[in-house]
Amino acid sequence: MKTLASESRRRSFWLALIGFLVLTFAVAAIGGAVTAASVHTWYPTLNKPAFNPPDWIFGPVWSALYLMMALSAALVWSRASPPVRRTAIAWFLIQLALNLGWSLLFFGLHQVAFAFGWLVLLWLAIAMTIRRFWPISRTAGLLLIPYLAWVGFAGLLNFLIWRLN
Repeated sequence: MKTLASESRRRSFWLALIGFLVLTFAVAAIGGAVTAASVHTWYPTLNKPAFNPPDWIFGPVWSALYLMMALSAALVWSRASPPVRRTAIAWFLIQLALNLGWSLLFFGLHQVAFAFGWLVLLWLAIAMTIRRFWPISRTAGLLLIPYLAWVGFAGLLNFLIWRLN
């Protein structure tokens, strides 16, 4: 019986991973399309802090973060009971929507100040997602910590770009 349960859990994980990869990279693609429209026109005209990373770093960093996000969500999906999973995954979906919203606000609408406030909400939603994921899977929680740190750094950049422009 234990073998059947572990096989079911393994299958649940892989199916969840595929689903969350599709979802997170769909969000990445939409956000990337919005960003691409401004990254070579509007964004270069902004004053940025001296420690602003080079443009080429953002793609690989975000790709790795989206991969870790999908893996984290799949771990939670496959390990939690439905009521616990529902709340944890709801927070994951909230932060994912806020993530996309930031790209739309900052790069799409050029609303730098409003985007900063939105980013604060995103950071808090990621922290809440980690809080919900941690008791289910510490690995899932740990996988989101680089994302939280990067969004914190992005918040600093967003704030300084707002103040410098």
